[in-house]
Amino acid sequence: MQSTLRLGLAAALALGCYSRFLEPNWLETTAYAVPVQRLTRPLRVVHLSDLHASPVVSPKLVEESLRIAAEAKPDVILVTGDFVTTTTGFDRQWLISQLRILSQAAPTFAVLGNHDGGEWSAIYGDSASTEAIRSVLRESGIALLDNEARLVQIRHQTIQLVGVGDLWSGEMDQSRAFGQAQSGLPTILLSHNPDTKVQLKRYEWDLMLSGHTHGGQVVMPFWGWSPAPVWDRRFIRGLKRWEGRWIHISRGVGNALGIRFNCRPEVTVLTLQPTIR
Repeated sequence: MQSTLRLGLAAALALGCYSRFLEPNWLETTAYAVPVQRLTRPLRVVHLSDLHASPVVSPKLVEESLRIAAEAKPDVILVTGDFVTTTTGFDRQWLISQLRILSQAAPTFAVLGNHDGGEWSAIYGDSASTEAIRSVLRESGIALLDNEARLVQIRHQTIQLVGVGDLWSGEMDQSRAFGQAQSGLPTILLSHNPDTKVQLKRYEWDLMLSGHTHGGQVVMPFWGWSPAPVWDRRFIRGLKRWEGRWIHISRGVGNALGIRFNCRPEVTVLTLQPTIR
């Protein structure tokens, strides 16, 4: 009986150490090919999300993720929010210097997440303002898509990027964002929370990039259940087909609690390919 108890305690300790110190720092590079209508040439996109710069996320993990993103030689880098966990609990100058690695490697665009300040953050004692992270992005050379559309020339073709504000923070204004968009262009949508797909269904887009879920962060073996903060649990991680379009939900780089299990942090390389007519 005592030996069984010791084994159980040892296993629990080992699992706890793995979930706190090993897997959260075991970065994975994932890759997908995504067919996109109206593209004339392949496009290489790096998708990053949820860096969560904070005391519980290793700076080396963030640095490694940004280095991998830059070394992937992307045509464009897209970041879907939650750069920090709290707007006062991070090293501002360090984060700016690291994010510059992205903007120096390729044109880089982003949207904000619920942890980047705003209404949701204020409920939990953080800032009601998003200016701290907006200023970080400005100084790092990353373009914030704040409920707006942007045309980008890449590989002799025009790509449309549309970014919306965070759902939980009450900052999503899809009418404003898509009111600036042009019809008939290959369109990539950046939205931190994948649950926004329902509100965004009626608009024209080919691929939506999201984060927010951390891939579930703790995924139960065999059962597959995880405590992801979304209503539609079909969209927690990976590349998914939905309503004739594609959605990629990143597992993210950082985390909010310092643990991961069966859900490694990731940097994703997406190869957008012209569809065969």
